[in-house]
Amino acid sequence: MKVSRIFLALTMFLITLSVSAQKRYLTRTGHVKFFSSAPLEDIEAHNGKVLSIVDLDKGEVAVDMLMKGFEFEKKLMQEHFNENYMESGKYPKSTFKGKFEVPDGLKNMVDGAYEVDVTGEISIHGVKKPLSTKATLTVANSQLSGELIFNVRVKDHEISIPKVVVRNIAEVVEVTASFNYEVYK
Repeated sequence: MKVSRIFLALTMFLITLSVSAQKRYLTRTGHVKFFSSAPLEDIEAHNGKVLSIVDLDKGEVAVDMLMKGFEFEKKLMQEHFNENYMESGKYPKSTFKGKFEVPDGLKNMVDGAYEVDVTGEISIHGVKKPLSTKATLTVANSQLSGELIFNVRVKDHEISIPKVVVRNIAEVVEVTASFNYEVYK
């Protein structure tokens, strides 16, 4: 009888550890899209190799992506983006680190959609700026996903646009991100 109590206590302890360990979620296949609408041309690019981690205990999120991971419909746009505007050789990554209040339902992984206010710092083109936005974190069948949309002012990140193409690129670019997370072990 004493052995079964010890076994039960040990089992409960291990379950508690495994549940608390499941509060961090990771993806290496997040998706970020940017869209630039300008008078002469709309520009859209996608990056499907975005790393992100969410910690539901601490209410923290981090995103890390290679700028060369963006793919364009036209290869020449992709080349100009990396070489002329983003200088991807010099500034290879863009990052975001933020915090948010974690609703109880989300903390307990109860199915539903949870809108959270995320505040943090984004780094693009080597320039760090504060960023506050809303994100939706969704729990469905014990799976966590996230979506958000925010705008980036090109000049805020010291991205130079040559005057000859200034009408081709918007001053404000819309960024959309989506993530399907897995438990981080």
